[in-house]
Amino acid sequence: MRILMIGDVVGKSGRDAISKHLPRLRENLDLDFVVVNGENAAHGFGITDKICASLYKNGADVISTGNHIWDQRPIMNYIDSDPKLLRPLNFPEGTPGNGFGIYEARSGKKVMVINAMGRVYMDPLDDPFAAIEKVLSKVSLGEDVSAILVDFHGEASSEKQAIGHVLDSRVSVVVGTHTHVPTADYRILPGGTAYQSDLGMTGDYNSVIGMQKKAACGRFTTKLPQARLEPASGEGTLCGLLIETDDQTGWAKSAAPVRVGGSLIATRPQI
Repeated sequence: MRILMIGDVVGKSGRDAISKHLPRLRENLDLDFVVVNGENAAHGFGITDKICASLYKNGADVISTGNHIWDQRPIMNYIDSDPKLLRPLNFPEGTPGNGFGIYEARSGKKVMVINAMGRVYMDPLDDPFAAIEKVLSKVSLGEDVSAILVDFHGEASSEKQAIGHVLDSRVSVVVGTHTHVPTADYRILPGGTAYQSDLGMTGDYNSVIGMQKKAACGRFTTKLPQARLEPASGEGTLCGLLIETDDQTGWAKSAAPVRVGGSLIATRPQI
């Protein structure tokens, strides 16, 4: 299968990049399944039901999220009605929504998606390692499902690398989200799991992690109150990772970055 994992969509620039580029990528890269992290899609903070509908319309099969999932309060009443919208798995028991699901790819094969959140420099949620282990104890890669995809939303690259090595050979791919900067360490781990510490954001890179520069820089250069952070509004870059998996084992055969549009140098795999 050909699978595309897309990094945090930030504001209108990110949404526009999705609508402009994702439908063409689905066709040109012959994609079987697409996961989009949408936690910053609503003006940089959270997501709404209408934005979910737009992301699905433009080619997302599943939407993952992170620490901003509840910023748009109405989403708490919506998330239980949408099994394709995930929130981090390791929120306390009783939290609305789900942190994983099994879905059907274009080819008809079953794909599990797991969304978890780190704890280093993040909210003190339940143990993400234990939460993922509990899910994986009931599912076998290559037997019950053809692929298992993990979006690990976290700040520390050390924690992301650790989850990658712990899950190596048991899942198809582990990608990090949250820092909004694409890392160059995409590779296939020794056990067959594709890995990248952070996909980067889908948004305007002429910014400070997607936000307008003046107020963001002012927070570092002065101790005076600053205006509320607002998403940058220039042309966005779609950032993600293309993974091709083996249909028998579920392990990754290749992993390559995808960067299209905006101010970053374009990178598009040849197939």
